[in-house]
Amino acid sequence: MFSALLTPHRSLNQTGFVLIMVFLSVISFVAGIAFLIMGAWPVFGFFGLDVLVIYIAFKINFRRARAREEISMTPSELRVRRISYRGHVAEWVLNPVWVRLDQQVHEEFGVERLYLVSRGRHVAIGSFLGPEEKASFARALNTALLAARRGVTHNPIT
Repeated sequence: MFSALLTPHRSLNQTGFVLIMVFLSVISFVAGIAFLIMGAWPVFGFFGLDVLVIYIAFKINFRRARAREEISMTPSELRVRRISYRGHVAEWVLNPVWVRLDQQVHEEFGVERLYLVSRGRHVAIGSFLGPEEKASFARALNTALLAARRGVTHNPIT
């Protein structure tokens, strides 16, 4: 009835990353050479450290982009499967008839958090989505939950 794969948004692809790192390396090297010529040779090494720190930050960012949430629903079960960037898997199976979708909405920023609530259990979903994406996803999931509550319909005339 419903299936969604939620992944964190990353606007920089691998080619862009290489271009930025080359650009930063060239600028850092040129500035470092200028300081080296002026006699401030330790500054040259610090420019290299800056590029290294930026490289490490981008690599951490790319690694965290591997996280994802898989949400699928049949008439009898709602399955939420969260896979962390490290590969750890957490899975919840809920009955879609008894599930309620809660939203924390900020009047200025929009939807901040989404929770699936069933029998006192709260499962946070879509934490890495933006407010507009959360609102859109919530509408689609609510539609699917309403269809699951109505039950399977059989139309003999096709």
